[in-house]
Amino acid sequence: MSIDLTVKNFSESLELHEIIVNDRNFIDSVSDASDAIVGALKRGDKIIIAGNGGSAADSQHFVAEIVGRFQKERRGLPAIALSTNTSSITALANDYSYDEIFSRQLLALGTEGDIFFGISTSGKSPNILSAFRVANEMKLKTIGLLGKGGGKCAEICDIPIVVPHNITARIQEVHILVIHTICAAVDEAF
Repeated sequence: MSIDLTVKNFSESLELHEIIVNDRNFIDSVSDASDAIVGALKRGDKIIIAGNGGSAADSQHFVAEIVGRFQKERRGLPAIALSTNTSSITALANDYSYDEIFSRQLLALGTEGDIFFGISTSGKSPNILSAFRVANEMKLKTIGLLGKGGGKCAEICDIPIVVPHNITARIQEVHILVIHTICAAVDEAF
């Protein structure tokens, strides 16, 4: 890899981090999401997380940090990643549509008081949008970890966290920082 490409990628990431750390709306959204998640977990409710591709991996990472631990020893807390059961995903995609792979699971697993946390770098993933709609009907609190302006997801979730960038890799880098920040708040609360 060329040194120029390495410097370019690191510089883009650094520039984006400088933008978000000075963006009060962004910081407030992350803080609000942290408070909502801590509150739900303290009540004994669960966090249900979904995403596609790299965002599916991020949702699984997030769940591992909540169910296991992040940086400090504490009891395990209830969280589910909807992208992990390939039998359910393929059955739902086959019998209904790919757009319903998360919303159908949410109907089966979610209860009022839970939080649905949808991750979409574009903010317009049809299956995440469908899950947000179902979560709203079920009266779940909804949090969107988004990018590229937030798309339709930002319009229909309670707490949109929108990374102000259009390059997926940069958005994903901030998404993992947001996830780690929320996990730190969970650690502190428990």
